[in-house]
Amino acid sequence: MTDTADKGLLPAGLQDVLAPLAAHESQVLERLVAAFRAQGYDRVKPPLLEFEEALLTGPGAALAGQTFRLMDPVSQRMMGLRADMTPQVARIAATRLKNTPRPLRLCYGGQVLQVRGSQLRPERQFAQAGAELIGAAAEAADAEVVLLAIEALDAAGVAGLSVDLNLPPLVGSLAADLGLGEAQVGDLRMALDRKDAAAVTALAGAQAELFHALLRSAGPAESALAALKALDLPPAAAQEVRRLDTVLSLIQAAAPDARVTVDPVEHRGFEYQTGISFILFAKGVRGELGRGGRYQAAGPNGVQEPSTGFTLFMDTVLRAVPGPQRQRRIYLPFGTAVAKARDLRREGWETLAGLSQAEQAEDEARRLGCSHVLHGDAAVALEPAND
Repeated sequence: MTDTADKGLLPAGLQDVLAPLAAHESQVLERLVAAFRAQGYDRVKPPLLEFEEALLTGPGAALAGQTFRLMDPVSQRMMGLRADMTPQVARIAATRLKNTPRPLRLCYGGQVLQVRGSQLRPERQFAQAGAELIGAAAEAADAEVVLLAIEALDAAGVAGLSVDLNLPPLVGSLAADLGLGEAQVGDLRMALDRKDAAAVTALAGAQAELFHALLRSAGPAESALAALKALDLPPAAAQEVRRLDTVLSLIQAAAPDARVTVDPVEHRGFEYQTGISFILFAKGVRGELGRGGRYQAAGPNGVQEPSTGFTLFMDTVLRAVPGPQRQRRIYLPFGTAVAKARDLRREGWETLAGLSQAEQAEDEARRLGCSHVLHGDAAVALEPAND
């Protein structure tokens, strides 16, 4: 392998993003953040690296296996490179913003790095955008973040959006009321995530039919909710269903055209969620656009703050929005007045100035990827080159 090829080789899951995709990703991310800010969510910017004990506590504990670690040569303490931005935002709320009135609305956008990719997302570095609503326990807070995600993705150009509502604590709550052991509950959750009816029967024993009923209830929101309400559930589980009913009503009142489904037993990726959670999909697009839900953030003086929020995965979002449009880039022949170039940029043109006299300005403009060339005071569109 040549030296040049060797220098261009990147680790698995990492890649260079070139024009026009790099600019396109930035533009889409900023549209999402603008939609968050329009609803009162203040943008914060956490650091890439933090001390390990801060990064991997609370919601961050579930990400320990995905976090790169290194020694800080200054303090000689272990640091972690963020695998997700939600724990950092929770830390900011509990420390720097501990005296700010609640509920606290924060949003963010930036890069994360994970130890391993997945089959659906082989990328280990990707951009995230998201919002967190901290210090609010009401059903209206759950509905607000779902509606915010819908509106932001709509503003970014996502079509065919659907929201899958989930109840991650439901299985644990139900299992505890039924007297199932902790190890049994873990295996049962995995079987329910896989929709493995035979394994559910083997693990749940005499209570299997109730869990099978939960599996069967998954589907469009109205029918799923009706099926859940018809079940004879213990008080704690029944309360989860009532909360889901209220949140769904709020979502449907504000966004009657939204496509909403319910899967009450989905638990994968919701290890630290404590209440209503959700996954976002777009028709015909591989992978999740994002996910979110209710969790407990460590508040001032160690008090747990009821919180909810979501994270959008920009690699998937970009597959769901229209691709980058070719920019109007105009070639300015050598000697073009600086004032003219400024005027063109004010009009929305990208300008590319010739640095020496070219024999044929049109040929030079084509060679450099321009769509137009300046002739006198007129912008002239370039015809395709003759082969």
